[in-house]
Amino acid sequence: MHGSVKLLIGLGVVGGLLVGADRIAVGVAEDQAADAAVSSGWMTSRPDVEIDDFPFLTSALSGELDKVVMSSDGMTVTDGKETVTVHSFKANMSDVKFTDSYRGVTVGRGDGQGVISYQDLSKFVAGAAGGQITLEYAGPGKVKTSVLGATVEGKLRSEGNEVVVDGFELGGLAAKLKPVAGDLLKPRRFALTGLPAGLSLSEATPEPDGVRLRFTLAPGTTLGH
Repeated sequence: MHGSVKLLIGLGVVGGLLVGADRIAVGVAEDQAADAAVSSGWMTSRPDVEIDDFPFLTSALSGELDKVVMSSDGMTVTDGKETVTVHSFKANMSDVKFTDSYRGVTVGRGDGQGVISYQDLSKFVAGAAGGQITLEYAGPGKVKTSVLGATVEGKLRSEGNEVVVDGFELGGLAAKLKPVAGDLLKPRRFALTGLPAGLSLSEATPEPDGVRLRFTLAPGTTLGH
């Protein structure tokens, strides 16, 4: 076997070992980041963490990561009374810097999103203004409910950290039911509280499978000890 071939094989073996070590290190870092997110109170349940940097060890030595993604199906939000689950929550973080001897990180930029079901949304809306109401998807930007047997459409949007549902109107013959419907047709709004530190609501959009919530993460948000 020629010396050059042996050299290439040797380099390949060494390269494989280095890649393997890098992947082990990133796995350990992802586990530590998931633990830190819970221990610091940033999330109530342990998220899945994915660090996209490669090679990771180079980024770790520099003290900065390009991209970190945290995802969870166990994140919850509340309006102060009802607590519901945010499904398929995912937070994208970039320009992440290690702090406190690698026991925490500071996020330069970030955003996130997740979905709450219409069943859970109905709990919030009922609590916001009193009275039972069940919401369903009615098209882009719209939700619908049934009032005294008549289907009524309204609008859903966000204002700051509040979700607003309004614009319900009874038309045609159903308009005669308006005096009876009373508070059921009044505008409703509720604030989302209990969000992870630095996370704020930026948009609420009705979709067929639920209301998609989009969030922004304040620059400089710290996770960990």
